[in-house]
Amino acid sequence: MRYADGGGLTPTGRQRRETVRMQAAELFEQKVKPSEVARRLRVSVKSAYQWHQLWRDGGVQALASRGPSGSRCRLSPQCLEKLAVYLEEGPAAHGWVEDQVWTASRVVTLIGRKFHVSYSVSGATRLMHRLGFSPQVPARRVAERDEQAVSVWREATWAEVKGRGRPAGATSASRTKPASPDGRPGDVPGAGAVSPRS
Repeated sequence: MRYADGGGLTPTGRQRRETVRMQAAELFEQKVKPSEVARRLRVSVKSAYQWHQLWRDGGVQALASRGPSGSRCRLSPQCLEKLAVYLEEGPAAHGWVEDQVWTASRVVTLIGRKFHVSYSVSGATRLMHRLGFSPQVPARRVAERDEQAVSVWREATWAEVKGRGRPAGATSASRTKPASPDGRPGDVPGAGAVSPRS
């Protein structure tokens, strides 16, 4: 599945956030309190106080964007473009003909085959998200499944096995208060008398 927004923060999004932090720095220089900065810029009070602390300790430069977060990608930008093309082609084009599902383990294998780089399953999942894809979990279904036999079993055998259940009124509905002794048959021990509590 492909995400509409690429699955992460775009350079434009990072720039927009940096602009808001720079506006906050201007307000801090004017001695505006962080709670008021949060209100004016429509950000959380927590963010405003964090930015204020960074600004106080390192000035305006401390609020500048540091670029994309996370560890450095082990594939070059050209390899990432090729990987996106391979993923768009689908699993069948790369040897998985059972179903059209990209699992993280298949992507690990694909990266190893095409680029000779080893990735963990979790690393491949993060890489897929970065490229705008999500790994899919294949549906487990037996290849020899006979749908007609299953429906016959449900209609005939399951009705027999399931049974009708208990008749209403045969048991007490309360967990804490058992059925009253008056409702017991006369030949059951304790039917005539209630034993005193100790």
